[in-house]
Amino acid sequence: MTTSSQAQKIGFIGLGVMGRRMALNLRKAGFPLAVHDFDRAAVAELVAAGASDAGSTAATGAADIVITMLPDTPDVEAVVLGEGGLASAMGPGSVLIDMSSISPMATRAMAETLAAKGVAMLDAPVSGGYQGAENATLSIMIGGDAAVLERCRKVLEAMGKTISHIGGPGAGQVCKVCNQVAVAINIQAVAEAMTLARKNGVDPGKIRSALLGGFAQSKALDLHGQRVLDGNFAAGFRVTLQRKDLKLALENGSATGTALPATALIQQLYGVLSNTGRADLDNSALALLMQEMSGLGGEHGS
Repeated sequence: MTTSSQAQKIGFIGLGVMGRRMALNLRKAGFPLAVHDFDRAAVAELVAAGASDAGSTAATGAADIVITMLPDTPDVEAVVLGEGGLASAMGPGSVLIDMSSISPMATRAMAETLAAKGVAMLDAPVSGGYQGAENATLSIMIGGDAAVLERCRKVLEAMGKTISHIGGPGAGQVCKVCNQVAVAINIQAVAEAMTLARKNGVDPGKIRSALLGGFAQSKALDLHGQRVLDGNFAAGFRVTLQRKDLKLALENGSATGTALPATALIQQLYGVLSNTGRADLDNSALALLMQEMSGLGGEHGS
């Protein structure tokens, strides 16, 4: 284990698929770390790695920097603004880094509440999936004050490879919903193209290889296209989370008067997957719907 040159004490709330890996990387970087989660097995894993068990949200708030990595907007609001929450527990000069993917509008409101108490906030959602969290190669999109970001840069670099300052409070969350819109539309495009190949009796693997050499090349075609060929829809990024993120995009689009017709359609398709017992599949499972709607069976490849 390396020893961090930074003396900040870090609190971490939310040890799910992503958060647990991110917290482990903070320990590998040598940061003093206190963790809190209802999943006691996840807490025990971090304690074994040298973290301490904070035991409560309020106790976690005693750190210099508190990181939250939670499923949705109401979860973050409860942890930050609820009884015994971080807003009442964190001291002046401390920093909350919310790395969840939540509403930009709710983020701005929380940042204002915390600022009135002398607590800075960065919204810092991530992209890169569990593999990026595992390998500390996440792309981290930052909203908030640039000077606060510099204070926290070493902490963020222990979890991610690309640190992008997007703008003021909420800008990181805006970037994340833009990311999810672009990703989902790309996945749908791959699903339709590979389904069209199969309906024509042409090897979709050969079509994928050809497209990867042209203007249609994309990470979605590369990674998710291979998943479709393999019939491997084990979750990397779950349908239910992609559906939630697109809901956030549509809510923001409604609030700002932004037309998002393709996003609305794909969010509905993810809803169909969720309502047919496939909420925990990978978001590339859009291909399954396209196959079903096109009268294809469950076989994959050529």
